[in-house]
Amino acid sequence: MKLELYQIDAFTDKIFGGNPACIVPLNNWLSDDILLKIAQENAVAETAFFVPIGDKIHLRWFTPEIEMDLCGHATLATAHCLKSILNYPKDRIYFETLSGDLTVLIKDDLYCLDFPSRMPTIVELPDIIEASLNIKPKEVYKARDYVLVYDNEQEIKNIKINRQLFDQINLGQGGVIVTARGEKCDFVSRFFTPQASILEDPVTGSAHCSLVPFWSLRLGKNKLVAAQVSDRFGKLLCENKKDRVIISGKAKTYSIGSFWIE
Repeated sequence: MKLELYQIDAFTDKIFGGNPACIVPLNNWLSDDILLKIAQENAVAETAFFVPIGDKIHLRWFTPEIEMDLCGHATLATAHCLKSILNYPKDRIYFETLSGDLTVLIKDDLYCLDFPSRMPTIVELPDIIEASLNIKPKEVYKARDYVLVYDNEQEIKNIKINRQLFDQINLGQGGVIVTARGEKCDFVSRFFTPQASILEDPVTGSAHCSLVPFWSLRLGKNKLVAAQVSDRFGKLLCENKKDRVIISGKAKTYSIGSFWIE
């Protein structure tokens, strides 16, 4: 069976920036085992698979380890693939996912993701997470992911992970966000996933489901500009809308190809 494969850099307007995702269109679903093997072979943070079903697109996301319940950058990359490569005729795309129905509006070269809000609440930081960090956070919150708040952007850039300790943590589909107010934007972040083949995710759309309501309340504003200050860097335009968040960004196509499975 021959399948098409598209690699897209999401949340960036430059090749080699943002977060790479692989996109695989399907006519019918393959077994979960095959989908996971394809994601492992692609060896990027997320591979998105989609099947058109009526007016919706059924969308699933796989890391090289597990199926995820939500992935922002691979959703944006899928929308870019549909619109810019596969000539999808509409500017609003409806996705059916494990996190419910998600909408992407394409406007002014931006892909605007309508995602669920996940306001984090105050928790205690597990000792193993604290021991794995070279800088202790000022505040600790949690929704799906831990949200560790720091004093400034430079601390976020200086954070290092002791992976030997960090990989002892089992957070399921979650990860650890570190965040602070930004110097040239409203807030910055980085995202780390224990036991994952890729420790630091370059740009994490789903993390902003928690970061947007948190910083919106903290800064007293609903529209925010965010940066994920990984080595690849990503820019996100965000809006807090009660139980939803809008996360917007650009994308660039890196490669178009095919592969075969038995």
